[in-house]
Amino acid sequence: MENHLATGLGELKTRLLAMASLAETSVINSVQALLLRNTELAEHVRVQDQNINFLEMEIDELALHLLSRAPLAGDLRFVTTACRISQNLERIGDESKKIAKRARDLAREPALHLELDLSRMARLALDMLKESLDCFVQRNATAARAIIPRDAEVDAINHRLHDEMVIYMMEHSDTIARCLDWIVAAKSLERIADHAKNIAEDVVYLCEAENIRHRARRIAAAA
Repeated sequence: MENHLATGLGELKTRLLAMASLAETSVINSVQALLLRNTELAEHVRVQDQNINFLEMEIDELALHLLSRAPLAGDLRFVTTACRISQNLERIGDESKKIAKRARDLAREPALHLELDLSRMARLALDMLKESLDCFVQRNATAARAIIPRDAEVDAINHRLHDEMVIYMMEHSDTIARCLDWIVAAKSLERIADHAKNIAEDVVYLCEAENIRHRARRIAAAA
């Protein structure tokens, strides 16, 4: 019984890491598609999202099977954490697909010659995602806690970009549709950073049996 449970937990981790790899790649490809006006890469992101969704369903099914074996508290936290992380990864895939759609739309229109901080925003969000997943693998709650406040920097860039685009649209009304596409893409990156933060919070729960999600949000709101 214990051997079967250990094998199942190992398989759950393997599938989750495969899903994480696909999600990371989708973020990278969607941003590259947007910045390089590459419609082929954008289409690849759309197709890849189906694989991410499929893995989430596999993880859910495997998790239910493992829960039926009445695992001990530590293993139970691992299974529930894996499910939470897979949900966040699935949503990251969705946000990447949104960016890819905007990339396809923008590639059909004349380019906007604006100095936007989107590349830095993407790099910060992707670093948060990679590091939160590393924390999961290493079960490093201390490093996971350090990731959480970094979401504020991504939020700040998104707010600045939004304000810049609004001013630009007011001055160049013929660019409104294109500017809105960039605003939506930036918002998706902001959401990807949010999901990375969620994963970091889940790692703390896995390691310390403490749910800090709502407490972290109360602290952020008070600040």
